[in-house]
Amino acid sequence: MSVDRDHVLREAAALLTRKATASMDEIAKAAGIGRATLHRHFAGRDALVRALEELGIQQFEQALDAARIEEGDAAGAVRRLIDEAEPVAGMLAFLFTENQLYENGTNEGWNRLDTRVQQLFRRGQEDGSFRLDLTPAWLTEALYGLIGTGAWAVQDRRVAAKDMPRMVAELLLGGAERRAEAERRTKR
Repeated sequence: MSVDRDHVLREAAALLTRKATASMDEIAKAAGIGRATLHRHFAGRDALVRALEELGIQQFEQALDAARIEEGDAAGAVRRLIDEAEPVAGMLAFLFTENQLYENGTNEGWNRLDTRVQQLFRRGQEDGSFRLDLTPAWLTEALYGLIGTGAWAVQDRRVAAKDMPRMVAELLLGGAERRAEAERRTKR
């Protein structure tokens, strides 16, 4: 029987976003295959997580492309990015918190994605939309954190999936937008 590797990864991602400590047995069962079959494709949990990392990078890169973040005003581009990232938010939440991915340095794919998102925030600072006292790197981390938290809130049914992108955007942009009051506070 031929095993669809993408199917296994999708099922593993779905399970691990709900239960980050799931065993290889549980992952195999979720994918509808035996543990031995899972091990033939992924030598262990580390290899599976690395494959999920590559899939997550690919999915987030597709969200960045679909959001056309280089077009229009920066705040609108951030909103589009959050909308496009919503379908993969659970996967991103799992990957952003998976410690083993950071033990040997950051994957070059994440660096590439971080650079693109940071450029978006930098563009917003340069055009006067975003606060200058928050670095593009910090705004990028805040975006990732809010997307992940939004995914968990949807998973726990504390937030409706359709509301999550708007809530993330409003919280992030409400704190990132330049306002006279915020400007006065930072000058004190």
